[in-house]
Order: sequence, then C-alpha cells, then structure tokens
Amino acid sequence: MKTDTAAYWVSKLGLLPHPEGGFYKSTYASQEETTDEQLSVDFEGTRKLYTSIYFLLTSENVSHFHRLKSDELWYYHAGSSLTVHVIKEDGTYAEIQLGMDLEKGEVPQALVPKNSIFASSVKEEGTCSLVGCMVSPGFEFKDFELFTQKELLETYPQHEAIIMKLAYETLPE
Repeated sequence: MKTDTAAYWVSKLGLLPHPEGGFYKSTYASQEETTDEQLSVDFEGTRKLYTSIYFLLTSENVSHFHRLKSDELWYYHAGSSLTVHVIKEDGTYAEIQLGMDLEKGEVPQALVPKNSIFASSVKEEGTCSLVGCMVSPGFEFKDFELFTQKELLETYPQHEAIIMKLAYETLPE
C-alpha cells in the first residue's frame, strides 16, 4: 500500500469520518484544565488546556465551513498541500496554504483564530493531505458549529463563490 493514499493513512492511524468532512483521530488531550473565568470566553465549565488530532482530507472531499470557540493550530504532515479558507470575525476572507513549498507561499504550520469560520480543501487532484490540529482551549464537540450555505450567505454574501463550494447545503444528520 502506498503511503500517499488516504486508505493507507486511515488504516495505519485508525482515522474515523469527521462530521465536517475528511477523517480524524484524537491523539492527545492535556491533563491540565482551564475554566471560562480564566479565559474570559463563553465556555461552560472547564476545558482541557489543549487537544490534538490527526486530520486527513482527500481531493474528493472538503472540510466544510465551521467555527470553534478556540484557536486552532494546523501542522502539515504529508501528502498534497492544503488550503485553509478563513472568514475572519470582521468578515474578511483569507486563504492559508499549508504545505512545504515555501517558495510558493506555503507554510508548515498556521493559526486559525478562535471564532473564525473556516474550511479546508486539498489542492492537487487525486491526492490527500495529512495534517495535525491542536486546539487551545481543548476541543469539545459542543463548541463545534457547522454552517449551511444559506446561513453564511445571509451574513457574508460577498463570499458567495467559496461558500457555495465549501458549505453544506443542508447539515448532515
């Protein structure tokens, strides 16, 4: 089995389907915790200080637009480069090219700030991208928001083209 195929990474790393698209596996959750009072954010109770996952996308699927209440650091590991599409809190749109071709503007790690709405896609057809994501304060699904095209277009009509590509028409069950 080739190491550049999604089947290889899913099998060897034990990845599972993720609701936003792609595959993931939780790899670490800190033993230390923090509270919403310490952070001045809208969390209920405590959170792990940070959590980390493997995340894999193929060129046949995308990570759909979603939002977290925490910062998320992305780390490139293998495969094709990945584009992280970010609608910032102020409504501006930015792309981050995650990969190792520094001459073409790619970076091996990048930050998606908390409360940004973001998605990702693999650049090269017929390939996959393996990355790591660390969330601080730690990720919990109750803080994870997926969006429909309609919801995003009501607020960000200026980003219609990318929203139509990377947001769900209807949310998965």
